[in-house]
Amino acid sequence: MFRTLLFIPGNNKRFIEKAKLLNADIICFDLEDSVPLNEKQTARDLVSEALDKKEDFGNRNVYVRINSYESGIAIQDLDAIVSDEIDGVVIPKVNNQSEINHLTLRLNELERKKAMSKKIGTMASIESAQGLVNSYSIATADSRVKMLVFGVFDFLNDMGLDYVQDGIEYSFARAKIPIDARAAGIGAIDAIWQKVDDVEGLVRDAATAKRLGYQGKCVIHPKQVEPVANVFIPSSNEIDWARKVVQALEETMEKGRGIGAVTVDGRMVDAAHYRQAKSVLDSLNTK
Repeated sequence: MFRTLLFIPGNNKRFIEKAKLLNADIICFDLEDSVPLNEKQTARDLVSEALDKKEDFGNRNVYVRINSYESGIAIQDLDAIVSDEIDGVVIPKVNNQSEINHLTLRLNELERKKAMSKKIGTMASIESAQGLVNSYSIATADSRVKMLVFGVFDFLNDMGLDYVQDGIEYSFARAKIPIDARAAGIGAIDAIWQKVDDVEGLVRDAATAKRLGYQGKCVIHPKQVEPVANVFIPSSNEIDWARKVVQALEETMEKGRGIGAVTVDGRMVDAAHYRQAKSVLDSLNTK
Protein backbone atom coordinates (compact mmCIF):
# COMPACT_ATOMS: atom_id res chain seq x y z
CA MET A 1 0.00 0.00 0.00
CA PHE A 2 1.31 3.43 -0.96
CA ARG A 3 -0.58 5.36 1.72
CA THR A 4 2.18 7.81 2.63
CA LEU A 5 4.94 9.29 0.48
CA LEU A 6 7.32 11.29 2.68
CA PHE A 7 9.60 13.83 1.01
CA ILE A 8 13.10 14.08 2.52
CA PRO A 9 15.34 17.00 1.39
CA GLY A 10 18.25 15.37 -0.41
CA ASN A 11 20.74 17.99 0.75
CA ASN A 12 20.10 17.42 4.47
CA LYS A 13 22.23 14.57 5.81
CA ARG A 14 20.56 14.67 9.25
CA PHE A 15 17.08 14.27 7.73
CA ILE A 16 18.32 11.43 5.50
CA GLU A 17 19.64 9.58 8.55
CA LYS A 18 16.41 10.19 10.47
CA ALA A 19 14.39 8.76 7.57
CA LYS A 20 15.77 5.31 8.41
CA LEU A 21 13.55 5.31 11.52
CA LEU A 22 10.35 6.57 9.91
CA ASN A 23 7.41 4.37 8.94
CA ALA A 24 6.26 6.00 5.71
CA ASP A 25 5.37 3.53 2.97
CA ILE A 26 7.61 5.47 0.57
CA ILE A 27 10.71 7.41 1.60
CA CYS A 28 11.26 9.88 -1.25
CA PHE A 29 14.57 11.73 -1.32
CA ASP A 30 14.04 15.08 -2.98
CA LEU A 31 16.43 16.62 -5.47
CA GLU A 32 13.91 19.20 -6.67
CA ASP A 33 11.97 21.91 -4.82
CA SER A 34 13.61 21.54 -1.40
CA VAL A 35 17.14 21.77 -2.82
CA PRO A 36 18.64 25.11 -3.98
CA LEU A 37 20.28 25.11 -7.40
CA ASN A 38 23.77 25.51 -5.96
CA GLU A 39 23.28 22.39 -3.78
CA LYS A 40 21.94 20.00 -6.44
CA GLN A 41 25.21 18.08 -6.78
CA THR A 42 25.63 17.86 -3.02
CA ALA A 43 22.13 16.40 -2.80
CA ARG A 44 22.87 13.86 -5.54
CA ASP A 45 25.99 12.76 -3.70
CA LEU A 46 24.21 12.42 -0.34
CA VAL A 47 21.29 10.52 -1.84
CA SER A 48 23.60 8.18 -3.75
CA GLU A 49 25.48 7.52 -0.51
CA ALA A 50 22.21 6.70 1.26
CA LEU A 51 21.11 4.38 -1.54
CA ASP A 52 24.34 2.42 -1.16
CA LYS A 53 22.98 1.44 2.27
CA LYS A 54 19.42 0.72 1.16
CA GLU A 55 19.15 -2.10 3.71
CA ASP A 56 19.10 0.57 6.45
CA PHE A 57 15.59 1.51 5.30
CA GLY A 58 14.15 -1.95 5.90
CA ASN A 59 11.16 -2.92 3.79
CA ARG A 60 10.15 0.63 2.96
CA ASN A 61 10.10 1.71 -0.67
CA VAL A 62 12.84 4.22 -1.47
CA TYR A 63 12.17 6.68 -4.29
CA VAL A 64 13.94 9.81 -5.53
CA ARG A 65 12.20 12.91 -6.87
CA ILE A 66 14.39 14.21 -9.67
CA ASN A 67 14.15 17.66 -11.20
CA SER A 68 11.62 18.25 -13.96
CA TYR A 69 12.31 17.52 -17.61
CA GLU A 70 11.94 21.24 -18.34
CA SER A 71 14.68 22.09 -15.82
CA GLY A 72 17.32 20.62 -18.13
CA ILE A 73 19.04 18.71 -15.30
CA ALA A 74 16.78 15.67 -14.96
CA ILE A 75 19.21 13.48 -16.91
CA GLN A 76 22.03 14.46 -14.54
CA ASP A 77 19.84 13.36 -11.64
CA LEU A 78 19.08 10.00 -13.24
CA ASP A 79 22.75 9.40 -14.04
CA ALA A 80 23.61 9.98 -10.39
CA ILE A 81 20.95 7.95 -8.60
CA VAL A 82 19.71 5.10 -10.81
CA SER A 83 20.80 1.72 -9.45
CA ASP A 84 19.35 -1.57 -8.21
CA GLU A 85 19.02 0.03 -4.77
CA ILE A 86 16.28 2.45 -5.86
CA ASP A 87 12.64 1.40 -6.03
CA GLY A 88 11.39 4.23 -8.20
CA VAL A 89 11.62 7.81 -9.44
CA VAL A 90 9.10 10.62 -9.00
CA ILE A 91 9.09 12.87 -12.07
CA PRO A 92 7.76 16.33 -11.15
CA LYS A 93 5.89 18.85 -13.28
CA VAL A 94 5.15 16.46 -16.14
CA ASN A 95 3.39 18.30 -18.95
CA ASN A 96 3.01 15.66 -21.63
CA GLN A 97 3.74 12.12 -22.74
CA SER A 98 6.89 13.17 -24.62
CA GLU A 99 8.66 14.12 -21.38
CA ILE A 100 8.00 10.66 -19.96
CA ASN A 101 9.25 9.05 -23.17
CA HIS A 102 12.52 11.01 -23.18
CA LEU A 103 13.30 10.15 -19.55
CA THR A 104 12.29 6.52 -20.09
CA LEU A 105 14.83 6.24 -22.89
CA ARG A 106 17.54 7.38 -20.48
CA LEU A 107 16.36 4.89 -17.86
CA ASN A 108 16.60 2.12 -20.45
CA GLU A 109 20.15 3.17 -21.31
CA LEU A 110 21.23 3.31 -17.67
CA GLU A 111 19.72 -0.06 -16.82
CA ARG A 112 21.57 -1.67 -19.72
CA LYS A 113 24.82 0.14 -18.96
CA LYS A 114 24.72 -0.84 -15.29
CA ALA A 115 23.46 -4.38 -15.99
CA MET A 116 20.64 -3.82 -13.52
CA SER A 117 18.44 -6.66 -12.39
CA LYS A 118 15.17 -4.71 -12.51
CA LYS A 119 13.32 -1.92 -14.25
CA ILE A 120 12.82 1.28 -12.29
CA GLY A 121 9.21 2.33 -11.79
CA THR A 122 8.12 5.95 -12.08
CA MET A 123 5.48 8.27 -10.68
CA ALA A 124 4.40 11.25 -12.75
CA SER A 125 3.47 14.41 -10.86
CA ILE A 126 0.74 16.56 -12.42
CA GLU A 127 1.36 20.20 -11.56
CA SER A 128 0.19 22.35 -14.49
CA ALA A 129 -2.83 22.99 -16.68
CA GLN A 130 -1.10 21.25 -19.58
CA GLY A 131 -0.22 18.28 -17.40
CA LEU A 132 -3.81 18.01 -16.20
CA VAL A 133 -5.19 18.03 -19.75
CA ASN A 134 -2.69 15.30 -20.67
CA SER A 135 -2.81 13.28 -17.45
CA TYR A 136 -4.37 10.16 -19.01
CA SER A 137 -1.81 10.06 -21.85
CA ILE A 138 0.93 10.63 -19.27
CA ALA A 139 -0.39 7.74 -17.19
CA THR A 140 -0.35 5.45 -20.24
CA ALA A 141 2.93 6.73 -21.73
CA ASP A 142 4.95 3.77 -20.50
CA SER A 143 4.48 0.65 -18.37
CA ARG A 144 6.97 2.09 -15.89
CA VAL A 145 4.43 4.72 -14.78
CA LYS A 146 2.86 3.25 -11.64
CA MET A 147 1.20 6.30 -10.08
CA LEU A 148 0.04 9.83 -10.79
CA VAL A 149 0.80 12.40 -8.10
CA PHE A 150 -1.10 15.67 -7.65
CA GLY A 151 1.09 18.74 -7.08
CA VAL A 152 -1.43 21.30 -5.91
CA PHE A 153 0.73 24.37 -5.23
CA ASP A 154 2.56 24.41 -8.53
CA PHE A 155 -0.77 23.75 -10.24
CA LEU A 156 -2.29 26.82 -8.57
CA ASN A 157 0.77 28.87 -9.47
CA ASP A 158 0.46 27.80 -13.09
CA MET A 159 -3.20 28.84 -13.05
CA GLY A 160 -2.46 32.16 -11.35
CA LEU A 161 -4.65 31.25 -8.38
CA ASP A 162 -4.25 31.56 -4.61
CA TYR A 163 -4.60 28.61 -2.25
CA VAL A 164 -7.86 28.70 -0.30
CA GLN A 165 -8.69 25.99 2.21
CA ASP A 166 -12.10 25.08 0.76
CA GLY A 167 -10.29 23.91 -2.37
CA ILE A 168 -12.69 25.22 -5.02
CA GLU A 169 -9.72 26.56 -7.05
CA TYR A 170 -8.26 23.09 -7.55
CA SER A 171 -11.29 20.84 -7.02
CA PHE A 172 -11.62 19.86 -10.69
CA ALA A 173 -7.92 19.02 -11.02
CA ARG A 174 -7.92 17.05 -7.79
CA ALA A 175 -10.92 15.01 -8.89
CA LYS A 176 -9.71 14.39 -12.45
CA ILE A 177 -6.30 12.91 -11.63
CA PRO A 178 -7.47 9.74 -9.82
CA ILE A 179 -10.07 9.17 -12.55
CA ASP A 180 -7.42 9.33 -15.27
CA ALA A 181 -5.14 7.12 -13.18
CA ARG A 182 -7.86 4.54 -12.68
CA ALA A 183 -8.71 4.57 -16.39
CA ALA A 184 -5.04 3.87 -17.10
CA GLY A 185 -4.97 1.00 -14.61
CA ILE A 186 -2.68 2.70 -12.09
CA GLY A 187 -3.10 4.53 -8.77
CA ALA A 188 -2.94 8.13 -7.59
CA ILE A 189 -1.36 9.91 -4.62
CA ASP A 190 -2.78 13.19 -3.35
CA ALA A 191 -0.90 16.44 -2.75
CA ILE A 192 0.71 17.58 0.49
CA TRP A 193 -1.05 19.35 3.36
CA GLN A 194 1.10 22.42 3.99
CA LYS A 195 0.02 23.27 7.56
CA VAL A 196 2.25 20.91 9.52
CA ASP A 197 0.72 21.72 12.93
CA ASP A 198 -2.89 21.37 11.75
CA VAL A 199 -3.38 17.62 12.20
CA GLU A 200 -7.18 17.86 12.21
CA GLY A 201 -7.11 19.68 8.90
CA LEU A 202 -4.68 17.09 7.54
CA VAL A 203 -7.00 14.24 8.49
CA ARG A 204 -10.01 15.93 6.91
CA ASP A 205 -8.02 16.62 3.75
CA ALA A 206 -6.79 13.02 3.57
CA ALA A 207 -10.34 11.73 4.05
CA THR A 208 -11.47 13.89 1.13
CA ALA A 209 -8.64 12.47 -0.98
CA LYS A 210 -9.71 8.93 -0.13
CA ARG A 211 -13.29 9.73 -1.17
CA LEU A 212 -11.98 11.05 -4.50
CA GLY A 213 -10.19 7.77 -5.21
CA TYR A 214 -6.62 8.44 -4.11
CA GLN A 215 -4.69 5.53 -2.60
CA GLY A 216 -2.48 7.72 -0.45
CA LYS A 217 -1.11 11.19 0.21
CA CYS A 218 2.22 13.00 0.06
CA VAL A 219 3.50 14.21 3.43
CA ILE A 220 6.27 16.65 4.35
CA HIS A 221 6.79 16.00 8.07
CA PRO A 222 7.20 12.78 10.09
CA LYS A 223 4.28 13.65 12.36
CA GLN A 224 1.95 13.63 9.33
CA VAL A 225 2.73 9.98 8.48
CA GLU A 226 0.60 8.15 11.05
CA PRO A 227 -2.56 10.32 10.78
CA VAL A 228 -2.57 9.95 6.98
CA ALA A 229 -1.85 6.22 7.09
CA ASN A 230 -4.74 5.71 9.49
CA VAL A 231 -7.14 7.43 7.08
CA PHE A 232 -6.21 5.10 4.23
CA ILE A 233 -6.41 1.93 6.33
CA PRO A 234 -9.85 0.35 5.80
CA SER A 235 -12.21 0.94 8.72
CA SER A 236 -13.57 -1.95 10.79
CA ASN A 237 -16.98 -1.48 9.13
CA GLU A 238 -15.38 -1.63 5.66
CA ILE A 239 -13.49 -4.80 6.62
CA ASP A 240 -16.58 -6.51 8.06
CA TRP A 241 -18.60 -5.65 4.97
CA ALA A 242 -15.84 -6.85 2.65
CA ARG A 243 -15.64 -10.18 4.45
CA LYS A 244 -19.38 -10.68 4.16
CA VAL A 245 -19.35 -9.89 0.44
CA VAL A 246 -16.42 -12.18 -0.28
CA GLN A 247 -17.95 -15.02 1.72
CA ALA A 248 -21.29 -14.62 -0.04
CA LEU A 249 -19.79 -14.50 -3.54
CA GLU A 250 -16.60 -16.56 -3.19
CA GLU A 251 -17.82 -19.60 -5.10
CA THR A 252 -19.62 -17.57 -7.73
CA MET A 253 -16.73 -15.25 -8.51
CA GLU A 254 -13.68 -17.49 -8.04
CA LYS A 255 -15.07 -20.67 -9.59
CA GLY A 256 -17.08 -19.00 -12.30
CA ARG A 257 -20.41 -20.57 -11.46
CA GLY A 258 -23.54 -19.76 -9.52
CA ILE A 259 -25.80 -16.75 -9.60
CA GLY A 260 -24.43 -13.35 -10.60
CA ALA A 261 -25.71 -11.40 -7.60
CA VAL A 262 -26.77 -12.04 -4.03
CA THR A 263 -28.21 -10.05 -1.16
CA VAL A 264 -25.99 -9.16 1.81
CA ASP A 265 -27.55 -7.31 4.73
CA GLY A 266 -30.39 -6.22 2.48
CA ARG A 267 -28.11 -4.86 -0.26
CA MET A 268 -27.63 -6.42 -3.69
CA VAL A 269 -23.97 -7.23 -4.45
CA ASP A 270 -22.35 -8.64 -7.58
CA ALA A 271 -18.96 -9.08 -9.28
CA ALA A 272 -18.03 -5.40 -8.97
CA HIS A 273 -18.65 -5.47 -5.22
CA TYR A 274 -16.65 -8.69 -4.95
CA ARG A 275 -13.61 -7.16 -6.64
CA GLN A 276 -13.82 -4.11 -4.39
CA ALA A 277 -14.18 -6.27 -1.28
CA LYS A 278 -11.20 -8.41 -2.29
CA SER A 279 -9.04 -5.31 -2.77
CA VAL A 280 -9.93 -4.15 0.76
CA LEU A 281 -8.99 -7.52 2.28
CA ASP A 282 -5.86 -7.83 0.16
CA SER A 283 -4.71 -4.42 1.37
CA LEU A 284 -4.70 -5.73 4.95
CA ASN A 285 -1.99 -8.20 3.98
CA THR A 286 0.28 -5.46 2.60
CA LYS A 287 0.30 -3.08 5.58
